[in-house]
Parts: sequence; structure tokens; C-alpha cells
Amino acid sequence: MPSPAGSPTSSQSVTQTVNGSHSFTIEGYSLTKGMGIGKHIASESFTVGGYQWAIYFYPDGKNPKDNSIYVSIFVALASEGTDVRALFKLTLLDQSGKGKHKVHSHFDRALESGPYTIKYRGSMW
Repeated sequence: MPSPAGSPTSSQSVTQTVNGSHSFTIEGYSLTKGMGIGKHIASESFTVGGYQWAIYFYPDGKNPKDNSIYVSIFVALASEGTDVRALFKLTLLDQSGKGKHKVHSHFDRALESGPYTIKYRGSMW
């Protein structure tokens, strides 16, 4: 039913942020090199924000253009969902004790860019 003329109206939209973390340890990392390009090791799935996620690690890279020189690591949506928006940070810890950790973060994206939209189950970024 419409409000009478001159009556104040209001509405509200609340967007919530959910934070989570997952630690994926690869024992015997040096033994994974040479598995082959496109071959991966996957974490167990974990839940953040009501969605299942997984981490995929490719010790020789995901694509032939990686030339087995680079590792590839991805966060993937493991549950049903469409247009799931997410920001994430991946940290590869150097266990040699030399402190040469590699951090890849999407939290420093320009605010106008916003979070990444992961379109469907199996989508990776």
C-alpha cells in the first residue's frame, strides 16, 4: 500500500563482510617439482562466507607458457554459487628460514574496482 503524500519513507541495505583464513601445507614441497605442467595438488575444501573453497597448487605451472619455471596457485569456488564476490591474499611461506615469503594480495585493489566476482563452481582466481 502506498504511503500517504508527504509521509517520510526509508529503506536500508546492509552488506556484510566475512573474513576467514585457511592454511594449506605441502609436506615435501621439493618432491612436487617435476609432476608436470597442469598437474595440481588441491587442499581440502574449507568454508568462508557460507561457500566452499579450495586451493589448487601447480608446482610446474598450470599452462605450458609457465615453462615449469613458475608455480601457480589459485583459489577456487568449490560449492554451488553464482557471482560470489571475494577479496583474498595468498602467502607462500619460505620454509628455508631465509624469510623470503611471497605474498599475492587483492586487498590493495582500487576501491572502485571492488572484489573479484567468481562466476560459478570451479571458477579459479
